[in-house]
Amino acid sequence: MIIEVWNQEITNIVLILNSLMISFCQLLSLMIIFFGVVRALVIYVGNGIFRGKAIDAFQQSRLSMSYSFSLGLSFLIGASILKTTASSQWEDFAKLTAIIAVRTVLNLLLERSIKQGNASTQQQEVSPL
Repeated sequence: MIIEVWNQEITNIVLILNSLMISFCQLLSLMIIFFGVVRALVIYVGNGIFRGKAIDAFQQSRLSMSYSFSLGLSFLIGASILKTTASSQWEDFAKLTAIIAVRTVLNLLLERSIKQGNASTQQQEVSPL
């Protein structure tokens, strides 16, 4: 009897900690994406409008925002995994699989975009135009 009560208390503590971690991951994701968008806007406005380098500013701001989105998506994937750990229904696992698949594809596309952007930035630095 005491073991069952103790087991239930530990289960409740784990569920509370799990929900706190889910909220923390979602909050981190929101903050990272928000500051990434603000930083990209500052880069674009600062370099594009005030210095007249609109093409470079666009590329730099796009890369900056891509990094933030990629990291933010990683935290959201973690939060989705944590949500599913507390569930034992197959529907939740199927939803998690779909969510992770979509977010992973988005993350891969962002990483490819970042690599292409870095390559084109390096080419622009080398070319004397």
